[in-house]
Amino acid sequence: MNLREIGLKVGQRRTDLGLSQDRLAKLCGLSRSTIHHLEKGTLNDLGAAKLLALLSLLGLDVITQEHSKKNLGLDMASKTASVSYKTKLQSSDLSYSLACGELPDAIYPHVATLLDEAPLEIILSAVEEAAIENHVAPKLIWKNIYRWAQEMHSPRSAWA
Repeated sequence: MNLREIGLKVGQRRTDLGLSQDRLAKLCGLSRSTIHHLEKGTLNDLGAAKLLALLSLLGLDVITQEHSKKNLGLDMASKTASVSYKTKLQSSDLSYSLACGELPDAIYPHVATLLDEAPLEIILSAVEEAAIENHVAPKLIWKNIYRWAQEMHSPRSAWA
């Protein structure tokens, strides 16, 4: 659930309770403008403490759960890493390399592209899947990724 979706729930709950934006703002210590932008989906950020206090006041909970899309990380990572190359990085090759830490020359550029450009959510999902497939701890795979990023001089701050 993102902030926009939360804002829609807040607006619905507020109207169900017969509260104006102004009254709700006063009750939770926020500005009316903040409530307005939250409900309209135009609020860029609201600190966790403020958001949780607002939700608690309205009797709403935040429930965390894993995304339902499973077993797509390695495939997505392979496709992302292959966009600029003639040859496609096979998800099985990526999985094996992530787990064992060996990086064959043939897939080196693909992995460099992956580490520099792929969304971190895809990399995280690929790590999780490779760990399960190869029966290794994710921590070992992260060590391999950090080592490769250092060797490749990746400019991405996530690997610093």
